[in-house]
Amino acid sequence: MNHPGDTGLRRRAGDAPPAIADLIHEATVQEITEQAWLALVGEDELLVPLPAPLPADTLSSWVEIVGPWTGSVVLTCGRATAVELTTALLRDHAPDVLEDEDVDDALGELANVVGGNVKAVLPGPSVLGLPEVGATPPAGSEADTCRVAVLWRGQPLTVSVQSHAERENEVPL
Repeated sequence: MNHPGDTGLRRRAGDAPPAIADLIHEATVQEITEQAWLALVGEDELLVPLPAPLPADTLSSWVEIVGPWTGSVVLTCGRATAVELTTALLRDHAPDVLEDEDVDDALGELANVVGGNVKAVLPGPSVLGLPEVGATPPAGSEADTCRVAVLWRGQPLTVSVQSHAERENEVPL
């Protein structure tokens, strides 16, 4: 018996989960990120697709996606960039002094929007977790990571769609 919303995508216990490279392309992640930026940060806040090294002091926000493909959508930037992003997101409502919680909330919201849109293009059904903020979570293999590097206001920022480091122990659906 099929349940409503059942896509019929099932794996046998021995089947490996699909690799993200088979499900989504960098151009799609780039477009999703640009659309989120336009909606949340502003029309004048363009992302330039140009890779650059991240600073030593970074902050990441991420949301987990659980479904036929399981992993995380991770946004990483320098801490100073995170503060600028928070001010840009809050616009006229930004306090004179931002609290760490304000920065965490802003980065979490960006990860949530980008992650929700990534989830929408992946095979489902899938579930999106709550945003988390902190040190960049460890990724699985490089082959199961789709990474987009951009500059925002001249500062590097990455968006990664990545499997979990412990993927080998993952229980199949």
